[in-house]
Amino acid sequence: MDQAPVPGTVLRDRYKIIELVGQGGMGAIYKAEDLRLAGRYCAIKEVRPEPRASPSMLAQAREQFYREASTLARLDHPNLPKVSDYFSEGDCDYLVMDFVPGRELKEIVDEARRQGRFLDEKEVLTWADQLCQALEYLHSQDPPVLHRDIKPSNIKLTPAGAVKLVDFGLVKLLVPDDARTITILQGRGTVQYTPLEQYGGDTGHTDVRSDIYSLGATLYHLLTGQPPLDAKQRFLEPGSLPSPRSLNPNLSPQTERAVLRALEMHPDQRPSSVAEFRAELLAQSFTTPSLLSLSAADERIWAAALRENRTLITIALTLLVVALVVTLFSPPLPPPPPAVTPAPTQVEGMASPSPGLR
Repeated sequence: MDQAPVPGTVLRDRYKIIELVGQGGMGAIYKAEDLRLAGRYCAIKEVRPEPRASPSMLAQAREQFYREASTLARLDHPNLPKVSDYFSEGDCDYLVMDFVPGRELKEIVDEARRQGRFLDEKEVLTWADQLCQALEYLHSQDPPVLHRDIKPSNIKLTPAGAVKLVDFGLVKLLVPDDARTITILQGRGTVQYTPLEQYGGDTGHTDVRSDIYSLGATLYHLLTGQPPLDAKQRFLEPGSLPSPRSLNPNLSPQTERAVLRALEMHPDQRPSSVAEFRAELLAQSFTTPSLLSLSAADERIWAAALRENRTLITIALTLLVVALVVTLFSPPLPPPPPAVTPAPTQVEGMASPSPGLR
């Protein structure tokens, strides 16, 4: 098996390795310089083959890598790194992506915990809004693309304030008419952020609700300062997951409810789509009293709430217009009849009062 590239190694006569960024059982991620485009840096995902794979299995894995890497190369979203190239050298396959500057959310939440504080809920919800948009985009592809490894260490906050889901290490294509999913890059998710149905690896059935669980687990960590209990432990000990507000009393009940629903053990009890989860998570922003002081992030939240409640708003406006039309064009009511003043009655035996006493 080929040796891992060291700093200074040039891959494909183009990408000069600068440093190792991260490493796992099936490969690594490197920061590299693009020698053809001066000043451009990229992240290179190295995928190593199974150590005991047969030649036929290796050939199938490589064919699958090229087919599905081409799918990733067609993706284009501001909260995802752009895949610009893919190739093989020796036994390894390589995926070339934009290098995303900034800090991992794992670093940010760990720093806050060391300082004895929680991350601001509004800021976390702003990040969540962007992540939901990225996942909605992935899930809307044909076939849908699942990420399957959403966690704070796979999300970067850029200097411009955007978040990006940076690692495609476990992306899968979901076959619509089949219960199975097709692996793009081998590996397994991180246990605290992995739903129970994903523990079976490639034999387990996963769909968009698996990504919703991982996103819920990520938000739980960001909002409470600690990752949730893993799904297997929760299965063996029902009710063992601490509620977010028991760890961070400042959280809003709405946020807690949305996160806990995303973390339901059974997929059928979770939101059926990222759009549904996003609407539940950001619903409290719909009661914001003033539209004049909204930030760009708030405007995105309001726009999402308006989209999700479009039908109700349309019905309410229609009823208002009907009421207005009826009011304007209804014939005027006839004037009331003049009031009749009854004549004073005289009691027998009493004289009428004199004019001066009236």
